[in-house]
Amino acid sequence: MKWAHILPVHLLALVSALLIAVWVDGVYLWETPWALLLIIAAVLYATVRVFRLGKFTTIFANISHSKDNKTSTKPSIQDLSMGWLAETPYALRTFAIAVLAIAIARPQSSNSIEDMTSEGIDLVFAIDVSASMLSMDFKPNRLEQAKSVAIEFIDDRSHDRIGLVAYEGEAFTQVPVTTDHVVVKNGVKELQTGLLEGGTAIGMGLATAVNRLRKSDAKSKVIILLTDGVNNSGAIDPSDAAQLAELNGIRCYTIGVGSVGKAKSPVAIVGDKYRYDWVDVRIDEEVLMEIAERTGGKYFRATTSEKLKSIYKEINILEKTRFNVMRYQRKTEAYMPFAIMALLSLLLERTLRFTIIRSVS
Repeated sequence: MKWAHILPVHLLALVSALLIAVWVDGVYLWETPWALLLIIAAVLYATVRVFRLGKFTTIFANISHSKDNKTSTKPSIQDLSMGWLAETPYALRTFAIAVLAIAIARPQSSNSIEDMTSEGIDLVFAIDVSASMLSMDFKPNRLEQAKSVAIEFIDDRSHDRIGLVAYEGEAFTQVPVTTDHVVVKNGVKELQTGLLEGGTAIGMGLATAVNRLRKSDAKSKVIILLTDGVNNSGAIDPSDAAQLAELNGIRCYTIGVGSVGKAKSPVAIVGDKYRYDWVDVRIDEEVLMEIAERTGGKYFRATTSEKLKSIYKEINILEKTRFNVMRYQRKTEAYMPFAIMALLSLLLERTLRFTIIRSVS
């Protein structure tokens, strides 16, 4: 059973090398993974070493007798320790062969770099804030529903520059085109009626939005114009504003908001509150269609809150930001530490064989 006295040190060497290989597999990529089969050479070396019993006679010649010249049939712990110490250089060689196989397999670290560029989209909301937008056919009213859906839409457009225009009988820029979507969403939340002269100036609202995008160098320029009425004020005709958008390469999506038939709408102000009554819903769909068709956009009719949400989802799909993604993979060789580990093991083997092991022999 002398082979059992030295087997543990070789097993320890092999297990240590295999654990290193498993760790490397979890951290690095293998350039030549087939080279790991060379670990079999370490296993064969250890096997040959263990079963060459003729060697054991030499190794244990001086430790098979006790100091009182009595033969020991069962080696003591001290005898086993000296046997393992005598075999350590050869176990180091086993370890060196296995680790060298890992180095030959060329572990590499890999860093993937993505260079993402987008075809920028500049987008402006032009939202009607006239008193009729307080009509209650949408819950709680048309304006609040329009604001809520616009904010959801902004959250889905994280890579776009967005601006906001509000209009009644006149128009003004609530938020210039910006990448700061928090500012845009706050601007949407602050929209309310009564800030401007009463009426519905669709042409003014569209022209103001076009002016915000006129000097934009974005590859795609878009206006989403929302109204619930008929153009009845303002110095600019909607057709002229549409022509201006067309000349500047701006695509317009128009949305008519309001149920079919009658809706409970503001008809007068009593003190500081609106008085409501049932009023016919009138939307200038012909004008909205003309604006959309002329600029390459699309007209939508939102008769319910759910329909309004689906319209924004459709626009979101139509105007998805397009990305150009370039991927680079950079690899770094990591075999050198394992090659050095194998070399140091061989050097330590030679040192032990000509120092400590000589004293044991």
